[in-house]
Parts: sequence; C-alpha cells; structure tokens
Amino acid sequence: MALKVALGQQAPDFEAIDDRGQPVRLSDFRGRNVVLYFYPKDHTPGCTLEARSFNARLKEFDRRNTVVLGVSTDDVSSHQRFRDRCGLGFRLIADPRKEICRAYGALGGLMGVLGWSQRVTVLIDREGIVRAVWESVSPRQHPEEVLQRIDELGLS
Repeated sequence: MALKVALGQQAPDFEAIDDRGQPVRLSDFRGRNVVLYFYPKDHTPGCTLEARSFNARLKEFDRRNTVVLGVSTDDVSSHQRFRDRCGLGFRLIADPRKEICRAYGALGGLMGVLGWSQRVTVLIDREGIVRAVWESVSPRQHPEEVLQRIDELGLS
C-alpha cells in the first residue's frame, strides 16, 4: 500500500486505545512533536529491537519536546504484554481494525486485506503537520535518524 501522507500536509487525526486501555487521539499531543512509528508485530525480534531502541532514547526525545507513539495492528492485551516485557515508557496504540494504518498508508500484506503494519515512521510537528516520513527503516539505528532530523528541522 502506498503512503497516504505527504510532507507539509496535516497528519490524519485518529482516536484509538493505548496499551493501558486509555483513549488516545493524535490531537491530544498538539503543542508537541510526535514520532508516530508503525511496526509489524509485537514480540518479534525486529520490532522488539526497534521498541527498545526508541525507549533507550526517550529522554532525548523529551528534551526535544517530542512524544513517541508506537502503532501496530496488535490488540491492547498484546501491547500490554509487549510493553511490560520490554519495559517500555511510551504508549503503544492498538489498531486491530487497521484504520490508522490505512489512513497513513502504512498497511502491508495481501493488498492490505489480511495485512499488518509496515515499518514506517512519520514525524509530525507541534501544529500537526507531517515534517518527515521514513519507510523500510533499520530498527536499531532508526531512532537516532529521527532525532537527527528533528534537530535538522529545528523542531526542538
């Protein structure tokens, strides 16, 4: 599925449930930058590595007035177990209906019908504007790339 977000456009708002069973909307974070990172599946090696890599840099993101949100098609209970197992300090957004993934064009597999989240990251500024998009990222090094782009764009 092709990405549906473009640089300079308003990021699609969404309402979903996070790993703590709490409602969350993208617009809740207006006034802060948002790293919205989509990943394929909880409890898998690459996704675990990426989540832990983001988690290890949370203080650096916070210093840049940036919140990290992970999104996959897993349900809330899977996210809870994944969060606890990995000791994550950021929110995981459950998208079992694939609505957020579709809105951002981050749904992969069998034309999106039986799909899962692709590894895509969207950097959204304080006003809700898409400022950067990454596809097919390296789970280990990607958080550092995002921090660098935040600095390059002067979003801190």
